[in-house]
Amino acid sequence: MASAGSASRLRWLFLPIPLLLLLLLLPCAVAAPRAHTPKTPATIPSITVKGTIGDAVMVLNGPWKFHPGDDPAFAAPEFDDSNWGSQDLTPAPGSFDPVTGSSGFVPGWTSHGFPKLIGFAWYRLRVQAQVEGADADSKRLAIAMPINFDDAYQVYVDGQLLGQFGDFSSNHVVFYNAQPRSFLLPSDASNHPIVIAIRFWMDPGTPMTSEDAGGLHGPLILGDSSAIDSVLRLEWDAVNRTQVGALVTALAMAMSALLGFIFYSLDRDEAAYFWLGAASLASLAATLSVLLGFYFTIMPKVVEIVLRDVIVAPLTLGMWALFWAYWFGLAGIKRIVRSTWALIILTIAVMAAVRPPIYGTLVPLTASTWLVPLALLFRLLLGALLLWVAFKGLRKQGASGWMALLPILLTVVGAYQEDLGIVHVHTILRLGNLTFGLGIVSNLLMLAIISILMLQRFMRSQRESVKLRIEIEQARLVQQLLIPDATPTFPGFTVDSVYRPSQHVGGDFFQFLKAQNGGVLAIIGDVSGKGTPAAMMVALIVGTVRTLTHYLQQPAEILAALNNRMVGRSQGGFTTCLVLRADPDGTVTVANAGHIAPYVQGQEIAIDNGLPLGLNPETTYPETTFKIVNGEQITMITDGVVEARNLNGELFGFDRTAGIALESADTIVRAAQRFGQEDDITVLTVTKLLGTWRH
Repeated sequence: MASAGSASRLRWLFLPIPLLLLLLLLPCAVAAPRAHTPKTPATIPSITVKGTIGDAVMVLNGPWKFHPGDDPAFAAPEFDDSNWGSQDLTPAPGSFDPVTGSSGFVPGWTSHGFPKLIGFAWYRLRVQAQVEGADADSKRLAIAMPINFDDAYQVYVDGQLLGQFGDFSSNHVVFYNAQPRSFLLPSDASNHPIVIAIRFWMDPGTPMTSEDAGGLHGPLILGDSSAIDSVLRLEWDAVNRTQVGALVTALAMAMSALLGFIFYSLDRDEAAYFWLGAASLASLAATLSVLLGFYFTIMPKVVEIVLRDVIVAPLTLGMWALFWAYWFGLAGIKRIVRSTWALIILTIAVMAAVRPPIYGTLVPLTASTWLVPLALLFRLLLGALLLWVAFKGLRKQGASGWMALLPILLTVVGAYQEDLGIVHVHTILRLGNLTFGLGIVSNLLMLAIISILMLQRFMRSQRESVKLRIEIEQARLVQQLLIPDATPTFPGFTVDSVYRPSQHVGGDFFQFLKAQNGGVLAIIGDVSGKGTPAAMMVALIVGTVRTLTHYLQQPAEILAALNNRMVGRSQGGFTTCLVLRADPDGTVTVANAGHIAPYVQGQEIAIDNGLPLGLNPETTYPETTFKIVNGEQITMITDGVVEARNLNGELFGFDRTAGIALESADTIVRAAQRFGQEDDITVLTVTKLLGTWRH
């Protein structure tokens, strides 16, 4: 397949290409090579083969006889083609393939008066080759086919099939990406006129991807077989020069994908790394499919088109949009992800309808009048989504985000290289003998800039991560000092505690302290939030509690003093706390600041409640008093027990908690953890021993 763009008959549909592309690249726009006027048929050409490449080959520019349709009789030398049209295959000076950049490009039959021709068509040319010299009898003639053509062909000489490119063995022709080929002529083909007939077949979907599609895009070369071998090597060398950029891009994409996934494995909180790896991997798949097509015939062109145009192109644009959305940390990311995937799926569906094998079979050719602009619209919407993400990100990050603008614009340019060619923007760049497409250059620059930005962010993230780990470890050590590891002993009571934070450090706190009358002071609470900030607040509360209990013994007074200390320090959060004092005679006094009520013998106790700590300096905390007898157990919990949630989203709840409230602290905690821990879990129990004093 030769050039890229739309069918010429639908050219007007593509004229309003996005203004951003014109604004970006209009200064470098140049007119693409136009079709030339066929020459008047000349006399029968001839060639004298002498064995050197300079004078041993002849370029068969024609004019060739051309006729649409298919008939085996067209290959016969005696067939009368005098009423056929003619096409000259002489390349215009300086012409080149607008996709690969290879020199000497001739527009196909859609630009020579057959814009609606698909399927079969024939070329015929009568040639005479005169072989002279002492070794004339040992010389064989051969034909080298041009590098560019659409889509498959069979070569006949005097009605004899020499060879083919593509599979004509089935009812449907299987075609591949264009490659150089040569064919040896029969031994008796010299010293008399011969007729070369070429049977071409073009897929219905090719005009949707090529503005000048159809048949030959360059002349054949006839000559001595050794000279043709040299010509073939030169053509393969030309292919290599045009694919250097693709190879470099493939290596860069592979490195980018590898780095993205490695960085994501090291920092799972940075989803942008994952989408960078995914976008690079998709681009790598498209590039490799093209490279394989230029050198092997293991992948039919239809498969390459479906993979590259239908699947990978929308996926890549969408995943770059997701990469930048996560990179900028945009709000509403879930909505952006859903919208992006919906647009990707719609674009894939519409693109599949205007590409083989669906187009021309399940989708009629007449549907192109509305399907082609619809496909273009969806592709442009993906580009618009990427630009919208860039706009939102730049607004959010300001000056620090401007470095991302260039790679985003380069991504858009690379994605719409074929569309730029339609409005005659010069998309081929040459560096000596090497040829690079604008899309390849854009992708390489884009990856280079993204790699620099990614390394900067990763190094900064690692420094912050190390700092955070140090802070967490310090907070954990502080919390270990404040949260008792060993359970103290109290005459007449047995106490137990189990604490299981959901992270390295948690927001729950508790204390068992000896009351001045010989009883037990039990304090349990929960700071909103998690991590280091919550741990620091816990440190403040526990230190304050230990100080207050030296001169305050009433639960209500302890809570009031804590509340005054917490006002202005909650940073928008809140702290629940319950203070319980169990006296030696079994009298229990409780004051509560928004915490879960305690359980006695598995029954929740109705107690008066007050506001959580730190919200209002005027808050007072009423006390509730009740008695326990020997053997009765008081159970206190944090909300991590009742709010444990299983895989079905079901809460552990108060009923299940009440059902196990008489169990040990360890049993209660394990039950909540098995159900599904989501928050810090703390359980305290106070049990009055037998034989102690009763009221």
